[in-house]
Amino acid sequence: MSVYTQLTDDQFAAFCQRFGVSFARAIPITQGIKNSNWFIQTTDDVDGAHAYVFTLFEERPPEDIEKMAVILNQLDGKLPVAAPLALVALGADDNADTEKRYVIHYEDKAITLVPCLSGSHPQETTPAMCHEIGAALAMLHETLQALQPAQDYGVPLYPWSEVRDREMQFMPGDEAKLMRDIWQAYSNLPLTDLPKGLCHLDMFADNTLWDLTKGQEKLTGLLDFTEVSVEHYVMDIAITINDFCTTWGDAEQGELVHFDRRKMAAFLEGYESKRALNRDEKRALPVMLAKAAVIFWLLRLNVIHYNRTEGRTGDNIMVKNPDLMKRLAAYHWAHVEKAQKTVFVLSNDKRDNQLIGIFSDITHAEQARATLSNRRELSIKEYTLDQLA
Repeated sequence: MSVYTQLTDDQFAAFCQRFGVSFARAIPITQGIKNSNWFIQTTDDVDGAHAYVFTLFEERPPEDIEKMAVILNQLDGKLPVAAPLALVALGADDNADTEKRYVIHYEDKAITLVPCLSGSHPQETTPAMCHEIGAALAMLHETLQALQPAQDYGVPLYPWSEVRDREMQFMPGDEAKLMRDIWQAYSNLPLTDLPKGLCHLDMFADNTLWDLTKGQEKLTGLLDFTEVSVEHYVMDIAITINDFCTTWGDAEQGELVHFDRRKMAAFLEGYESKRALNRDEKRALPVMLAKAAVIFWLLRLNVIHYNRTEGRTGDNIMVKNPDLMKRLAAYHWAHVEKAQKTVFVLSNDKRDNQLIGIFSDITHAEQARATLSNRRELSIKEYTLDQLA
């Protein structure tokens, strides 16, 4: 993640000692937008190697990170996660329960140290990788059901409606309408009937690690559990699909946004190999995909707002382009609108359903059939626009 708080080598050494680790060198990690992260080389590591990741959480309070440590320990052994190290007793003045603590408090911020996982962040995904991450997300949902009540372990959901209201004041009319329409469609879903539980809510490709051996790609790490909250499972699914199934073009490619529905099908097949989706979840997914894109559109706008108000600048501050998520939201919303619009197709049953005409309402379709001499051979069928496509 981007580095916002600067630490000295002496500070790194003292913090690592509290985790029982001998510090040699800290290497900044620049990907991401929320926390300060470093790879830690120990005195036992060979040149160029690093055994741990040191994270200073810029926004989340330490008590939230303590919950995260419990969650990671619950998943450890079932999924490739890095559980935070426990603090070690360094003297007689330490509390008796030190071994149960995983977080150092530093200037009201939390610090953790976790083992490095092997693998690399994927630059692009394949349908097979989407299938595997789908199965992993379902396993995560199933495994964390053991932590009850779930509200005691998840952090509160961020008040995105407040960010929406602030940002919509400055948006062009078409963008504000897109956001408003998607939000309303989400509100109209049968939300109380959708299954929910502890969710990751940030399972982007850059929060995963893989053995990227060509044709044998294998998931080796799931990262960044700071956003785990109680949410609808289908929202977590939508968030993950949006990144894993989208190709994000760089500036030289015009920053194109290409969503691959074949990859989405592979993801859902993988997910349902571990946990079946019910009918309400399947019906809600198209709107959830659009809402998930809106949330990350707002998240990136909020980071820009936060950096500006806090005066945070520098080459090591990375901000992701919010327009990419806006375009993805528009893509998903177009599919939702097509699914909501109905047309009536007049065709000839005796000639392999030869198309005669498409009409916006049943009355015009019936009138057209009545004018044709072979009307007894003709049928009228109702389709949504996305089915017709």
